[in-house]
Amino acid sequence: MGFQSEFNSVCKFKNDQELYELLEYGRTKMVKQGFRVYPTGQKVIAYTPENVAVAIVKISASIAEINFQGNEVTAVEMDLVRKLNEEESRVQTALAYEMFFGEEG
Repeated sequence: MGFQSEFNSVCKFKNDQELYELLEYGRTKMVKQGFRVYPTGQKVIAYTPENVAVAIVKISASIAEINFQGNEVTAVEMDLVRKLNEEESRVQTALAYEMFFGEEG
């Protein structure tokens, strides 16, 4: 048992429904496996499951717990600040690939 820190505060969605709710309603909750620390109140970039930057979000809550199945999970609630325009998305996506999603080496 231990916490994994999201140092660069990348919110990558693995679930299209959670991303849809964010973009449609301006608010969503993302559930991650394991205990993680997300900095409440911080603005971060949100990425699609395909690693494309889509929006700036503000973390409103981060709750780490053991669920009823005995799994360590972290629920992260966030509010949409704004969607990224095409150029912002392209630049952020390229930088994130280099920094987080690309090959390790």
